[in-house]
Amino acid sequence: MAHSVRRDAPELPDFSLLKRLARDQLIYLLEQLPGRKDLFIEADLMSPLDRIANVTTLKQHDVDKLYKVEYKPIVSTSDQTVRGCFLYPLTNWFPFPDVVNADKAFGRFRKYKIIFSPQKVIIMYLLYTLYVTTDEWSFYLLPLDDDIISLELPEFFRDNFLEGDQRWVRTAGSALHLLHSVYGPFSKLYGIGRCSKMAYESWREQVEEGEQRARQAEIGNVFLIDRDVDLVTPLCSQVVYEGLVDDIFRIKCGCVEFGPDVTSSDKSIKVMLNSQDKVFNEIRNEHFSQVFGFLSQKARNLQTAYDKRSGMDIKQMKTFVSEELKGLKQEHRLLSLHIGASESMMKRKTKQDFQELLKTEHSLLEGFEIRECISYIEEHINRQVSMVESMRLLCLLSLTENGDSLSYFLSQSYGIDHLLTFSNLKQLGLLVEQQPGETLTVMESRVGKLVNDKTAGKLTDAFSSLAKKSNFRALGRRLNLVPKSDEEYDLRVPRDMAYIFSGAYIPLSCKLIEQVLERDGWTGLEEVTRMLNGHEFAVTAGSNGSDARVKTDSQRIILVMFLGGCTFSEISALRFLGREKGLKFIVVTTAITNSARLLESMLDNHA
Repeated sequence: MAHSVRRDAPELPDFSLLKRLARDQLIYLLEQLPGRKDLFIEADLMSPLDRIANVTTLKQHDVDKLYKVEYKPIVSTSDQTVRGCFLYPLTNWFPFPDVVNADKAFGRFRKYKIIFSPQKVIIMYLLYTLYVTTDEWSFYLLPLDDDIISLELPEFFRDNFLEGDQRWVRTAGSALHLLHSVYGPFSKLYGIGRCSKMAYESWREQVEEGEQRARQAEIGNVFLIDRDVDLVTPLCSQVVYEGLVDDIFRIKCGCVEFGPDVTSSDKSIKVMLNSQDKVFNEIRNEHFSQVFGFLSQKARNLQTAYDKRSGMDIKQMKTFVSEELKGLKQEHRLLSLHIGASESMMKRKTKQDFQELLKTEHSLLEGFEIRECISYIEEHINRQVSMVESMRLLCLLSLTENGDSLSYFLSQSYGIDHLLTFSNLKQLGLLVEQQPGETLTVMESRVGKLVNDKTAGKLTDAFSSLAKKSNFRALGRRLNLVPKSDEEYDLRVPRDMAYIFSGAYIPLSCKLIEQVLERDGWTGLEEVTRMLNGHEFAVTAGSNGSDARVKTDSQRIILVMFLGGCTFSEISALRFLGREKGLKFIVVTTAITNSARLLESMLDNHA
C-alpha cells in the first residue's frame, strides 16, 4: 500500500512541545486562582482544551466543576469561592454578567477571573471591577498529528474573507512567531494572498521586537497561502479515505464519532484519528477505491497471526500472550472500526447518484460536457436534495466556467430567505456576477446550440453570464492542473497529486507550492500571480547555522500555513509530493475545512 520513497525524507520536529507549553501556561493561570474553583468554558474551546489538559489535570489544580458555555444563561449551584471563565475573544454572546447576577441574587459574592484565548480583549465592566481580573491564555497552536497543527479558528474564513475583519491576522502572525521561536529560525518565506502578506508582516514585526537566539533550525522554509487563492479545491468531493471520513462523519479536533452503523452495536464510539492508529495511518491518504482491498488483506494477515497459537506449547503461548496478543487485539479493534466505516461509506458512496455526482464534478474541472453538467445541477436544485450541496455544485460551475447561471433557480427553489447567502457567495467570488451585454464565449455558443427548446428560455438567460474570462481554465492550462485524459489513471500507483481527485485535477494550492519551491520563488509565474490578484512574496530571512547536514535537513522541511482552512485532501496531496521529492510538509491551518463547513459559514443565518 505504501508509496515508494524517492529520497529519504528528514525527520519531523516534535510538536508535542507545543501542547506542553500550552498546558504549563494554563496550569500557571489556574494556580493564580487559589482554592477551589468552577470553570466556565466556551463551547468551541471544549475539544481543544481536552487535547491540552484533560479533566484529571484540571481537578489536580483545584477545578471543582466544569460548565460548557452555550448561548443560554448559566446558573451555578456551587458554593466555591473562585470562578474561571475561558472564552475566545469577542464572541457574540458573553455569559459573565449572567453568572455574576445569579450569584448576587443568591447572596454570594466571589472573585472572578476571565481568561481569554488566544488573545486578550479589553472589556470593561465597571460594576464588577473590584473582584474581576482578566488574563490571557496564549494558546495558538494545537498539534492534531505529527504533521498537522491547527489554530482551531473555524471563524477565520468568514471573518476575514467575507466580513473584512482582520483581528485574526495578528493571531496567525503570533502562531508563526511561536513556531519560529521554537523550531526556527526560518531561512525562507514564500506566500500569496493579502492575508498571508499581512500575517508575514505581523510575524516580522514580532521577530524584530524580540531577541534573537542562535540555534539549529528544525524548519527551514515557510509557505503562506490564503484560502481564497484556491476556492475550487475545497468545493470538490473528497475521495481519499481521511477526507471522505471528514465529509461524511465530520472529524472534530482530530476525533471522529462513529455511530451504530459503523460499530455494529447500539453504541457510538469516539475515535482519535492520527498516526498512532496504525491501521488508519496506512489508509488515510489512499484513494477510497483502494482501501477495502487493503483492509481485507490486513484482516487475513491478522487471522494468520491469531492462528499461530494452535501449534504452541505452554512456553510459546506465554510469550505470545505477553508480547503479541495485546497488540493484535488493538489492531483487531481498529481494523473492525475502519472496515465498519468503509462499509458505511461504501453504502452511501457507491450508489449511482454519487458516481454521477463525481462524473459531473470531474467534467466541470476538465471543461468537458458542460451542457450535461448544467442539466445535472438544475435537476439537483429542482429535487431540493440539499441546499448546501446545490450551492456547492453551483459554485463549482461558477468558478470553473465563470458564471452563476443557475443561481436564480436555486433562490427560486429554496426561497428568497437565502438572498443574503447568495450575496455572501458573490461578495466572496464563489458566485461570479455576470455583466449584461457581454459577447458570448466560444463555450457558451457551443452549449447554447445544444440546448433543447423546452429549456432554451431558462438557460439562454442563464448563459448570458459566461462571457467573463475564466481564470480557472487559464490557470489550469498554465499549471497543467488537469492531467491529459488520453490514458487510464492507475489509482494503485498514483503518478501525481491528481490521484486525490481520481486523476481529474491537481489542487491549485498544492501545485503553486510545488512550483514555487522548485523555482525558489515566483520567477516565471508572473502570469499566474496576475490571475490570482498578486500579493505574492519570497523573502530570505536568515541562515540556518553552520552544520551543512542539519542545514540540508531543515531546508527539506516545509511549513505550509493555510489562512482560512485546509482540507484533508490537500494534506494527502502534500504528503504525496513530499514522498516524491524527499521533503516533509508540516501543515498549519486556521482550521480543517471541507465544502460543507466552508459553505455553511456563508449561510445568512450564521451566528
